Amino acid sequence: MSKTFEIIFSGQVQGVGFRPYVYNAAHTNGLTGFVSNNENGVIIQVTGELSAIEQFYKGVLSSPPPLARITSSSVEEVPLRNFETFKIILSKKGGKLNLNLTPDFAICSECKEEIKDPANRRYHYPFTTCVNCGPRWAITHTFPFERENTTLEKFTMCKDCGREYEDPADRRFHSQTNTCSTCGIPIFLTDNESNVLPVAQENLFFHVAGLIKNGKIVAIKNTGGYLLCCDAANEAAIKKLRQRKNRPRKPFAVLYPSIERLEQDLHVPEEERKELKNVQSPIVIISSKDFSGKLCVDQIASGLSYLGLMLPYSAILQLLTEALQIPIIATSGNIHGSPILSDNRKALEELAGVADYFVQHHLEIRNPQDDSVIKFSPKYRHRIVFRRSRGFAPGYFGEIASSREKILALGAHLKSSVSFLPNDHLYISQYLGNLDNADVYTRFSSTAKYFVSLFEQEPDVILVDSHPGYNSNLFGSEYACQLGKPIFEVQHHKAHFASVLGEHQLFSSNKKVLGVIWDGTGYGDDGQIWGGEFFICQDRNMERINHFTYFDWIAGDKMAKEPRISCLALCDPLHAHLISEKFTPQELSLYQALLRKDGLKTSSVGRIFDALASLLNICDRNSYEGEAAILLENRITSYTIDNCTSYLDVLEDGIISSQALFKNICRDLLSGIPTEKIITNFFYTLAKLVFTVADRNGIKDIALSGGVFQNACLVDMLYELGNDNYNLYFNRELSPNDENISFGQIMVYLNRIED
Repeated sequence: MSKTFEIIFSGQVQGVGFRPYVYNAAHTNGLTGFVSNNENGVIIQVTGELSAIEQFYKGVLSSPPPLARITSSSVEEVPLRNFETFKIILSKKGGKLNLNLTPDFAICSECKEEIKDPANRRYHYPFTTCVNCGPRWAITHTFPFERENTTLEKFTMCKDCGREYEDPADRRFHSQTNTCSTCGIPIFLTDNESNVLPVAQENLFFHVAGLIKNGKIVAIKNTGGYLLCCDAANEAAIKKLRQRKNRPRKPFAVLYPSIERLEQDLHVPEEERKELKNVQSPIVIISSKDFSGKLCVDQIASGLSYLGLMLPYSAILQLLTEALQIPIIATSGNIHGSPILSDNRKALEELAGVADYFVQHHLEIRNPQDDSVIKFSPKYRHRIVFRRSRGFAPGYFGEIASSREKILALGAHLKSSVSFLPNDHLYISQYLGNLDNADVYTRFSSTAKYFVSLFEQEPDVILVDSHPGYNSNLFGSEYACQLGKPIFEVQHHKAHFASVLGEHQLFSSNKKVLGVIWDGTGYGDDGQIWGGEFFICQDRNMERINHFTYFDWIAGDKMAKEPRISCLALCDPLHAHLISEKFTPQELSLYQALLRKDGLKTSSVGRIFDALASLLNICDRNSYEGEAAILLENRITSYTIDNCTSYLDVLEDGIISSQALFKNICRDLLSGIPTEKIITNFFYTLAKLVFTVADRNGIKDIALSGGVFQNACLVDMLYELGNDNYNLYFNRELSPNDENISFGQIMVYLNRIED
């Protein structure tokens, strides 16, 4: 006897070929009915024999389309309906959105082959996509994910594309991003004065390849924003790009044509290989110690033994690298510190002095995104997210506590992100940047408001960092006032701690968890600058139990930019001669006068890293955030944990002395201990302190967050010293840096953490 059931699948189920997959599965099982996208995900009604419906449902649930991620489903019998056949019907939005948003996906292998095949009608078409790949979040105005809700709405499918769209056997069956050279997006080349060059579209990438090989810098409008490209083996071109972009030493990413071409130059470990080739296709940081290619490695990653590498993730980049057959620099299209650009006019205005030529098109990029960045620790292969953006944002698939309130969290200041909980799902924006920059602030504020408009729901409460000077706090106060909503402040390091507790669902445990939160800066509850903190959380009660002893915070933000100032603040008079030449007599007089004042103090481990880098003459001035710490880690070539010695023990009264730590390091330096050994012992000291504090408090569960834990060597030491005797928890989907603060703020609020 026939029955009718309504089935709803939620999760990452729109823009991933779910409806075409369901269509074919229904026909295979002899079912009639329909499938449609709605505000909750994918809704299906099927009529047929109960056994066939059960087989259909179990099949979809157990083997969904490759890009789908089902987070929940429901099955309910409804009154019998007689359908003539099974159809895909247009989405009907009957309420407010309550589904996961779909990120961008890297070009699939089938599309790669099509654009290389002269006999294929998509030969050399740079916007080739299908249900299994292409931009999603980048082009989304609103949901459900239908063409009319994306920036592709202005491009009407031709007959051939329409035929593919209607054919259940075709890979582009109901592909919302379907276009071709007949009906799709034209691409063109201009000089940096906006003059369109007479280059035929089919020859464009060969022409651009010639420009790059001749030392030119080309700004390429990709599917997520502009990339600035030049020959990675041309030292003069790289120097020119650094000078024009105002990026003197920060490493550039390198785009290789294929994994096979990359492996001709460099051994790629299996974890990194999988990451490079997955659907997110991030930049992956890989050791370059055995690099055998012809790149200008010293110019690309000055002073580092790592390279940030990626593979083509769009048809545009695939065609470019096919034409080039050489690796190229592919860095964010912006002036250093500004957000990635995506608008044609603005890109020409701002990058005319950087790029010689521009590859342009008229597909609007609604949500510009930088490339995501991943690194694995060398020994224990721990995966560290350095930047969470294209391919990952704005979805979050971890479990979260339910909330009747709609919560908007505005994160931190330096590595900002926005998180929104308007329904059953949590949404975390792409990396946005440093809010000191006016353009970043504009994108940050517009992203927050876009989330609110997208879900058609105002937040019931707005969460901000407790730092009164953060632009995220200032915007939050203004926005809360505008909406007439309450504002709730969350201390920076408690948000870091909560981000790990939330990712690992540790709030539900009644065990004590030690939180080790080390970073560069965060406004403390006592008005000082925290950054070397130890907390305990149990039964949703969070208490700061220890910290590195305070030292002077002088010269404001300049201290974070000039490691030599941190070195001066930590160096005792006995060792002042080690650093006196780093300052002019006038500077020394000024800074010493500031040190004599009873001013702002800090416990920042990030600043201790800076101080050590300056003391060892590795870095006195950062040209990019975290440079000193990165250079320190880079100096370690190998170590044996049993040969390491600690510079510091926790004293009987629990004091962890920043000053004693630095004094002991100075002693070793004067004794002629090699630089690498000093750095190794410093990292070992930090790792050992974690377990000393844990043991003193009888704790085996340790959560670690903050920018310091982007240090892969330190993470490996923690695993090695822990030796399976402790449970170590790190951020996993999120970065340990301040990108996780907005998520952590929501975790604090949802779990009503108390001091």
